[in-house]
Parts: sequence; structure tokens; C-alpha cells
Amino acid sequence: MNPIATPMSTPQTSEEQSNERAIRTLYTLAEGKTKDTPKFVSMFGDGGYFYDVSAGKKYYGAEIGKTGDNYGAAFPDIHRELYSVYTKNDVVVVELSLNGTHKGDLDLPEGVVPPTNKEMHAPCCDVFHLKDGKIISFHCYVAVPVLLKQLGIFKNLGAAIRK
Repeated sequence: MNPIATPMSTPQTSEEQSNERAIRTLYTLAEGKTKDTPKFVSMFGDGGYFYDVSAGKKYYGAEIGKTGDNYGAAFPDIHRELYSVYTKNDVVVVELSLNGTHKGDLDLPEGVVPPTNKEMHAPCCDVFHLKDGKIISFHCYVAVPVLLKQLGIFKNLGAAIRK
């Protein structure tokens, strides 16, 4: 589903409405078909950062686009389905899923996952703080265990679990 077409929360102020529009634009810039990393990065304010919580890494400046480029290369058809968008003052919280087919290498902190040609529909929650229309922080919480299971990577997990 197109992120722009999903139902919106009911922002109370014009600033909240503007912040929500900015986040929806950011998602559009990260979609497989319309990906534009320089514009994505330009939406962050001075000192702003992207925190990939599952990888335990924060990205600043031009590196902010690194995770999006990684997922875009691994899932060329990547798209996001936004389920809920909540705005309160300078904070926007989005419940969504990352969707796509694994056609390229996926770089993870533990190493590279070669293409599996399997689909992912990974639950995710993103928390944004904005100031003057620019993103100051973006914390991305992807359900990586779900993603890896969908890609068939947890096949030997049963050996590690006691029943």
C-alpha cells in the first residue's frame, strides 16, 4: 500500500500536520520504485541521526541513507505499509511493516545474507523527533527475528531451544 494513501491520525495543530506530512514524504523517498537517498538524507536537521536499533548503530550526515540503501539493494521492491501514524507536538510514531522480496545481499552486523528470493513482511515501529520541519532523530525498531524467519534463516533455531 502506498504510504501516502494510508489513513492519517488526527493531528491537532498545523505543526503536527506538517510533521506527519514530512514523515510520509520521507517514507516515499525510501520506497523501491521512488528511492532517492540524497533527498531522504536532506530531510534531517543539523546533528540529526538515524538509529538502527536492531543493529545498535546510529548514523549521522551522509551515512543516514546507508541502511535504506542496504535494504533497497537487498529488497529492490521494498515498500512500507503504514498501519498507524500518531503525532504529538514534535513527535511522530509510526506502526508499519517493511515488505519486499529478497533479491540481493543483505548486510547485517553478523555478516552478509545472500538472496533467498523469499518475501518479507517485517513488523516495524519508527519514532521520529522533529524540529522546525527537520528530523532530529529517527529510531527504527524492526522485528528482525520475524524478518529472518521469513527469509528462512532461522531453520536451525529449534536446535538451540529447549522444550
